[in-house]
Amino acid sequence: MIEGISPPSDGNWHYEHITPDLLQAERVDRVIYSARTQYQSMVIQDTACFGRSLVLDDKTQSTELDEFVYHESLVQPPMLAHEAPKRVFVAGGGEGATIREVLAHESVERVVMADIDREVVEACRQYLPSFHRGAFDDPRLDLLHVDALAYLQDTAEPFDVAIIDVPDPLEGGPAYVLYTREFYELLRDRLGPGGIFVAQSGPTGPAFYEQCFSAVAGTIGSVFDGVSAYEAFVPSFGSTWGFVVGSLGRDPASMEAPEVDQLLKERVSGPLRHYDGTTHEGMFALPKYLRKAMADETRVITKADPLFVT
Repeated sequence: MIEGISPPSDGNWHYEHITPDLLQAERVDRVIYSARTQYQSMVIQDTACFGRSLVLDDKTQSTELDEFVYHESLVQPPMLAHEAPKRVFVAGGGEGATIREVLAHESVERVVMADIDREVVEACRQYLPSFHRGAFDDPRLDLLHVDALAYLQDTAEPFDVAIIDVPDPLEGGPAYVLYTREFYELLRDRLGPGGIFVAQSGPTGPAFYEQCFSAVAGTIGSVFDGVSAYEAFVPSFGSTWGFVVGSLGRDPASMEAPEVDQLLKERVSGPLRHYDGTTHEGMFALPKYLRKAMADETRVITKADPLFVT
């Protein structure tokens, strides 16, 4: 129970601070798995509103109700913007839903997924089958339980697309360094010709975007000449959610609805539930306050001057 909050009397509840001044609560029907790993706390639970959910360090990462909104939004725009993605790098994404979306592309020959927390991945593999849908068994996947930064430092392999699907930069968390300029510079050097990457970049609602989104956009913009951003509403996150792209080739914002629909038809096996051409155009039509925030942002996240989201 959170101090100062009187819980309802009808069962257990999960409380989550969207901001220090905004609390979201949901009734928990059953806790499926709970552990403290080497890197973070994790809970997989069945909830009354959002269904089966993954919670890391008390922050909701994915839910059965709307994970497809988040994962299709994260993966599909950069994958379609690349002419022929064959080699893909994924940092994080322990649920397996990110690689599910990547592996739906018939052009993909190899996916390297670097998720440092083996226990989270193994629990998700066992308890979240509707999220990964067997993606962990795809022979094109090379699943590594290593630090993503260390892996990229040690490899010379070029990637066509990179997807950074790690938790927000929490102080003491396992992922904050993957939001720094130093990491984005390394990632740029590991992209092949026309390469593109995307990072989940936190909430974009009017009360939230300064927590993370605008600083991440500013940091990526300090490294990549081609930068664009988009958002999607994810109900379980309590806000619209931002994604920032750094590209050495095409800007996905330049793609129009008919082209997106045609590329999905040609490249992607199986139907999508959220993303299509119309959705694509809406996601990249950012509201004025976000466009202004990106234009005015001066912060750059570095190892010496990190941004910590609480």
